[in-house]
Amino acid sequence: MAGVSTKEIKNRIRSMESTKQITKAMEMVAASKLRRAQAQVLNSRPYFEILKNTIDQIVATNRDFSSPYLVTRPVKKALYLVIAGDRGLAGGYNSNILKLVESEMEGKDAVVLPIGKKAVDHFRARRTPMLSENYAEAADISIGDCFSISKQLSRAFLSGEFDEIHVAYTNFVSVLSQTPACMKLLPLTAEQPHPTGASDILYEPDSTEVFEAIVPEYLGGIVYGALCESRAAEQAARRTAMDAATSNAEDMIADLSLKFNQARQAAITQEITEIVAGS
Repeated sequence: MAGVSTKEIKNRIRSMESTKQITKAMEMVAASKLRRAQAQVLNSRPYFEILKNTIDQIVATNRDFSSPYLVTRPVKKALYLVIAGDRGLAGGYNSNILKLVESEMEGKDAVVLPIGKKAVDHFRARRTPMLSENYAEAADISIGDCFSISKQLSRAFLSGEFDEIHVAYTNFVSVLSQTPACMKLLPLTAEQPHPTGASDILYEPDSTEVFEAIVPEYLGGIVYGALCESRAAEQAARRTAMDAATSNAEDMIADLSLKFNQARQAAITQEITEIVAGS
């Protein structure tokens, strides 16, 4: 800070005050959005959990049951549905999920379906094949869009266009913890449920048709749930990042204020010395 005038230090303090106001406002906005996103996460979970249980029940209670959704075949081509954010200033939220996807796709013939501007820009810059760029605004994705995506994925899998389909998203653990995750959507792996009265369940017209109808709905529920988790994780990461930025701005303001006082005191001392020497 040697050689810097008090005027320059005051300008820097004023600049940091403005930055602090912006980061504090962004932190408050993120906190407000986080509350709504957390409510969406809690409300989205029961729907596809019930569908998942129904799928497992059908598979467990029908020994001769078979479905193309359950067929595992050699993976020649894979699809990754990647959910990221529309904006930055959220710590490592975007970079963490994109790094995870890159590591998962390494060595594979893979296509991506990006959701969010950051995901679209990332894969476009790397010239990664994309199934569609229609979902570049993650904030505008509705539950109806999620079910449209799930039906598109189901058709692509049944037609043999892709042998494996994954969804990459950020799991909301807590306000201070968000973990990127990659989950396989297709082919399905049905878990065996507890056989408590499962054999008494009747499906109309039959279990196969019910299963085929439920799978796209189930996938839509998972995509919507992953989107809600990612939205909550993004707002939590942005709130944490803006809180840290505000604290850093306060520390810099305190440091600059100290240097300003030191520079002003040095200038006063210099003036007194010159007056005394002149007299």
